[in-house]
Parts: sequence; structure tokens; C-alpha cells
Amino acid sequence: MTFQDERPKERFIPNPKARLGEQFREVMRFKHYALRTEQAYWSWIRQYIFFHHKRHPRELGTAEIQAFLTHLAVERKVSSSTQNQALNALVFLYQEVLGITLGDFGAFARAKPSHHLPVVLTRDEVQRLLAALGGTYQLMGRLLYGVRGGLAAGSQRGGAAGGD
Repeated sequence: MTFQDERPKERFIPNPKARLGEQFREVMRFKHYALRTEQAYWSWIRQYIFFHHKRHPRELGTAEIQAFLTHLAVERKVSSSTQNQALNALVFLYQEVLGITLGDFGAFARAKPSHHLPVVLTRDEVQRLLAALGGTYQLMGRLLYGVRGGLAAGSQRGGAAGGD
């Protein structure tokens, strides 16, 4: 059983006399997006506009979005999460600000996902690392390691850390 809102989604219509940036900010703030999201999205929208020689997004469509996203992946070699953020910013611009429904983007070059694995030290390696540190740095390292180890040990026992 799914619970879906049967009401059609209302779209906030920004002031049509305002510049694109002001319209964008009106919609972002109406929808209570975080300031950092607003800044990041606007940065991607500006880059998109400048990539297409300052043409208004109303004049551009899915082919231009494809070209921009491909440029990010191939020429600028951005990460897949960065490319996805740019895509989300453009989808927001077209759907929420301009009220334009975009069709299928088709094929565009996807950024390659990162295959970096996190480095985890063994207990012996941590002990040797802490022993190699001196003075204040050793104290800081022991405090940091001790807090992490204490929390992990507390969660393994099933009780609160530090309480017996």
C-alpha cells in the first residue's frame, strides 16, 4: 500500500519581470533549499549559460544540456557526483524556475565513478603511528584514537560508552 498525495504539485511561479538569477533565488527560497545548495546550483547554471555563449536557457534545450554535461565529463574530467549535481541544477532550473518540461536527455558522456577505497589501519599500525608521534601531536592522536575506539567498544558491548 502506497501513500501518495493525490493533489497536483503546485509550482511557484517567480516574478516574470525579474532577471533569471532573481527568479531562481525566489523559487529556491520558496522551496526552502539550503543556501549552499542555492549557491552550488546557481554556479552550475551560470557555467551552463556561459558555456553556450550567454544564451538564455529558454533558447536552449536537451541537446545543449547533453553538450554541457558531456563537456564536464570529457573535457573537465569532473567526478560523477559533480556531474550529477550539475544535472540536478539544470533540471531544477528548467522544471521549477522556467516551467519547461524536459524530454529525454538521451546519451551523454557520463563521468567515471571513483574507485578509490578508503585506507583503514590495523590496530598494530595505529599503535606504531601513535608511538612515532611526539609531544602534543601524540597526545592529540591518542585522544582522537581513544575517542573512536571507546565509542566503537561501547557500541559492541551494547551499552553506553563509558558506563558500567
